[in-house]
Amino acid sequence: MSQTAKPSPEDSQPENSPTQETRTQETLPGDFVDFLAENAGRFEEELKEWLRIASISSDSSAKDDVHRAAEWVKNKFEAAGLKTESIPTAGFPLIYAETPPPAAADGKLPPVALVYGHYDVQPPEPLDLWTSPPFEPDVRDGKIYARGATDDKGQVLTHVLAVCEWLSSGRTLPIQIKFLIEGEEEVGSANLEEHLPRLSDKLACDVVVVSDSSQYGPGRPAITCGLRGIATYELFIDGPSHDLHSGSFGGAVMNPAIALCQMMASMIRPDGTIAVEGFYDDVLPIPEIERDSWKQLGSDDEEFARSVGAKQLAGEAGYTTDERRWARPSFDINGLTSGHQGEGVKTVLPAKASAKFSHRLVPNQDPVKITQKLQEHFARHCPTGVTFELKPDHGAGAMLADANSPYTKAASAAVESAFGVAPVMIREGGSIPILARFQEVLDCDVLLLGWGQNDDAAHSPDEKFALEDFHRGIRASAGLWQQMGRS
Repeated sequence: MSQTAKPSPEDSQPENSPTQETRTQETLPGDFVDFLAENAGRFEEELKEWLRIASISSDSSAKDDVHRAAEWVKNKFEAAGLKTESIPTAGFPLIYAETPPPAAADGKLPPVALVYGHYDVQPPEPLDLWTSPPFEPDVRDGKIYARGATDDKGQVLTHVLAVCEWLSSGRTLPIQIKFLIEGEEEVGSANLEEHLPRLSDKLACDVVVVSDSSQYGPGRPAITCGLRGIATYELFIDGPSHDLHSGSFGGAVMNPAIALCQMMASMIRPDGTIAVEGFYDDVLPIPEIERDSWKQLGSDDEEFARSVGAKQLAGEAGYTTDERRWARPSFDINGLTSGHQGEGVKTVLPAKASAKFSHRLVPNQDPVKITQKLQEHFARHCPTGVTFELKPDHGAGAMLADANSPYTKAASAAVESAFGVAPVMIREGGSIPILARFQEVLDCDVLLLGWGQNDDAAHSPDEKFALEDFHRGIRASAGLWQQMGRS
C-alpha cells in the first residue's frame, strides 16, 4: 500500500450534494433506512446501557467493570448470530466476532473488513467539573454526555449496530466483516500488540475500519488519512535526602523543582520548535499536495481558539494550525509534581520533583531513537546538585493510509450518502498506536471514519457525542459495507 497519503485538492473539498434522504436511498434499501429510523430510540438506550459501565482500564478497582463492558459487546454479537470469541490476555480480553464469508463472484473473493475499536475508557476525574455524573448518561440539546460517549463506545457501536441489525433483518452482507474490540487502548494496547502476530490469520483482512476520531467540523465529515505517533515519559529529579526548610537551605542547595522547570524549559524554543538535538533528523516534509489541500479547507484560527477556550493559538513558526496539529511533531507537559500541594503555604525546598510529558511524532520518527536523544539531552541539561531518571512509558510510530484506495472511495460515497455532504480528506493529531502495527502485521489498508466533533471533550469532563452523528454513523457504516461489496 502507499506509504504517503496524497489526497487531491478536488477530493478534499466538500461539494453540494443531493439531500441526505435521497443519497441514503441510493446506498441502502429504503425499508432498512426506515427500520433504522424507527429503532433510533432503542439504539440510544443500548448506547446508554454500555456507557453506564465504568470500564476504566487504568484503574485496578474498575477491573470487574472492564470485564462487564467486554461481556456486553460480546453478548451483542452473539445475539445477532455472529461467530464470537473472547480471547484472553494477561490483561483484559479481546472480543472477536465475524460474519460468514460470502461466496466468490466471478471467481473473485469479495474484500474482508476488520472493524477495530475499544470498550475501555479514560478516568473521569476531575469529577467536580462534570455537569452530570460521568457514568450516568444524560441527553442535553441532542447530545449524550458520558465518559466513553465519543471515545470510543459511541463510535464503535455504530458499526456493531449496522452489522448486527442488518443480519437481524434477514439480509446477507456482500463482504465479510470481522470485529476486534479491545479493553486496553487507553493504556497502550500492549497485550493486543503481543497477541497480534499469532492472531494474524484470524484477523486477516484487506482494510481495518476505525471510528475513533472526529469530523473536520460541524456538518463537515472527514476521512482521516493519517495519525501522529506518540512517545510518553516521566522524568524524575532527586535532590537532598529529605525536604528542607527553604529559609535555612534555600540558595545553598539545588531545588529539584527548579531543576525540573529548567530541564522542561530546555526542551522547547521560543519559536515553538523542539530543542532536543537530532529530534527532527527523521522528520519528513509534508507533501505540498496535502498542504495545498488543507489550506483550501478554510480553517479559522480565531474560531478554533474560541472552540477550545484559548485566548489565542501558538505553535511552531512557519506552519498553519492544521499542519501543526496533524503533521508536525509536538512536545507537551502533561503533569508536574513537587513539594507542597495542599492548602496554604509550606516553605519547603522539596527533595524530589517529577514531570509527565509526551511527544506526538510524525511519519518516519522512531520512538526508540527519540528516547535515546532525550537521555542525551537531559544529561547535558541536568543542573549540578541533582540527578535525573527518565522512564519511558509507551511509544508508537505514526500511521498513514492510502487516500486513493478503493476502500476510501467506497467510504466517501457511504459518508456522503449518510451525512448529505462529501467528506474532506484530513490527518488527525491524536494517536491510535495499534494501527501502524495492523498495517505491518496484517499488510492491510486503514480507514479512519470519525463521527465525533473536535469539541466532544474526549478524555475531559463533560465528554459528549451528538446523537444525530451517532445515527448518521450507523447509516454510513451500513452503506460502507454495501459500497465495498460493489467495488
